Amino acid sequence: MKSILNYSHHLLEEIIVQGETVIDATCGNGNDTLFLSKLVGEFGEVIAFDIQEQAIDNTDQLLMDNNCTNVSLVLDSHANIENYLIKELEETIGGAIFNLGYLPKSDKTVITEGASTIKAINTILHYLKIGGRIILVVYYGHEGGEEEKNSILKHVISLDQKKYSVLQYGFINQKNNPPFIIAIQKK
Repeated sequence: MKSILNYSHHLLEEIIVQGETVIDATCGNGNDTLFLSKLVGEFGEVIAFDIQEQAIDNTDQLLMDNNCTNVSLVLDSHANIENYLIKELEETIGGAIFNLGYLPKSDKTVITEGASTIKAINTILHYLKIGGRIILVVYYGHEGGEEEKNSILKHVISLDQKKYSVLQYGFINQKNNPPFIIAIQKK
């Protein structure tokens, strides 16, 4: 069985093709951004968001260390993704990934929140290609995490099954609120 992070990447590898535009909605330390950069290749584009300057700086350094030049870093909330997408991208975004929670080794009071994440999901769904996926890695073992988890689950469960397939993947015998994946695929 694949770990949560390996499976999240596997779900994106299956559907993203070189040359596409993709989104890292929470770039954090840049690991998913780097993965997406390599996946879309030289002619693709990654748009990576974070609300913390430290996360943007960490990601920028990782990208420079790996000679990645196909990433646009945005210091803003993923709730505002629509402000950075042009009309020509409608129904062409290959995929997106979120790591919910807080930036590792930083201020644990700066967290993702259900309302902003749901707004970002809805925006990306509009721009997503047929067969494209949104991957949410849900870390919820922190203050505010349970509330975000519940609001997101309530939202994705209500998505029209004729338009979207929604998967939940996680290990149920791990202690301390193990992270899990929600994957949404546009039909």
